[in-house]
Amino acid sequence: MMACMCTASADVRQGFLRNKEIERELMEHKKVLRRTIKLLLLGTGESGKSTVVKQMKILYGSGYSDDERRQLVQAVHTNLIYAMRNILEAMVLLNISLDDSRLQRDARKFLTSPGNLPNTVPFDVLRNLWHDTGVQECYRRRNEFQLSDSTEYFMRLQSLDRIEAKKYLPTDEDILRVRVPTTGIFEYTFELRKIKFQLVDVGGQRSQRRKWIHAFEDVTSLIFVAALSEYDQTIME
Repeated sequence: MMACMCTASADVRQGFLRNKEIERELMEHKKVLRRTIKLLLLGTGESGKSTVVKQMKILYGSGYSDDERRQLVQAVHTNLIYAMRNILEAMVLLNISLDDSRLQRDARKFLTSPGNLPNTVPFDVLRNLWHDTGVQECYRRRNEFQLSDSTEYFMRLQSLDRIEAKKYLPTDEDILRVRVPTTGIFEYTFELRKIKFQLVDVGGQRSQRRKWIHAFEDVTSLIFVAALSEYDQTIME
């Protein structure tokens, strides 16, 4: 009988200690939460939400490692290919012709289905197409169709020469300008003046907006992002 009481007493004591430990952990968690400012970034697709996160990582975080930069090389290449494809498709809709008819064959490579687009960037073709008078006329009317506002930055001769190099690594400017669509919910945490900030980035396309509701828990502030440069531009959807 005495043995049973001792065992029960030990179990109660162990349970009490475990309960105190859980309460201590909860208190510590609450302290951390009080020192954390959670910012939810909302806005349409390509409004600049992910760019804000990138800027915070560069300014207040550890920046981008060489491995992270290498992983973005393909994204830069994809941006180049899709930008030219969007322009050439818009030329058809806007009834604009290539000034140099010899470029028709090259242009058709970009007008195939997305799955058949070039696997590698044809830099020489891009240079020739970009400098065509018809392509430039279409680009001047870019507010009439959807086109990344970084197109000119990446299509400039010095940018193409740099990106074509075998050992190319995206610069901070490249990283800020490259378009990588956000799907789902992405969080980035950084510390500034001993205050922890948690940025929550969500996809801005219409198909992604139903997921926004899952990101509102414990939010301190909500920031709605809008791109001033896109006031007269056509949204993708």
